[in-house]
Amino acid sequence: MCLRACRAHGSGSRSLAYAADAWQLCFMRAPGYLHNSSHLRTIAGMKHKSFGKMQCPVARSLERVGEWWSILILRDALHGLKRFDEFEQSLGTSPTMLTRRLGGLVKAGLLQRRRYNERPPRYEYALTERGRDFRSVIVALHAFGNKHFAPEGLSILLVNARTRRPADPVMVDRKTGAALAGPEYVLVPGPAAGERTRRKLAASAWASPPPTSPASSRSARKTRVRS
Repeated sequence: MCLRACRAHGSGSRSLAYAADAWQLCFMRAPGYLHNSSHLRTIAGMKHKSFGKMQCPVARSLERVGEWWSILILRDALHGLKRFDEFEQSLGTSPTMLTRRLGGLVKAGLLQRRRYNERPPRYEYALTERGRDFRSVIVALHAFGNKHFAPEGLSILLVNARTRRPADPVMVDRKTGAALAGPEYVLVPGPAAGERTRRKLAASAWASPPPTSPASSRSARKTRVRS
């Protein structure tokens, strides 16, 4: 089936995209298949593991946007693309794959499907408030990719619209403006955390308080003695 699909579409960038989708479908049906572009699988015969019920915001987000086409669709939507043919031309993926990913993003509440033409019926996909909140994730991925995966140099920069000076994106606390990369910020169980989540955080290095320096320890002891 894979070879027939590849031959049917010939050569060229669009044909390569169709062929890649065909190969992916073949691997999905193959015994012992472990991973596809949507889900993680363990060993052959085991069912797809859903992240939706995990008490982890990262896992629950990946359940909705963890497939690479979905992230690229959201990237393009943030660039202003809305219509099916615009996404298809930008991404070079097959209509079947694109339809599936757009439907998943609509179901997840990140895109809204709206009719813009009655006859024939045509639809566009607009970002919802939840989808627009994904902008900060795209900005972080831009910064991460530019820092670690741009050996030939930077091809896309985030700049100030007025001064055109490059920005250095960091995540900060909205209330204090302090960067969240330091050890001063740790993960703690929230009100809805279950016992398993609490145990995991108790053993996590990210949940541990920053080490106290000897000078700080001596100062704290002196304070306790004076009081």
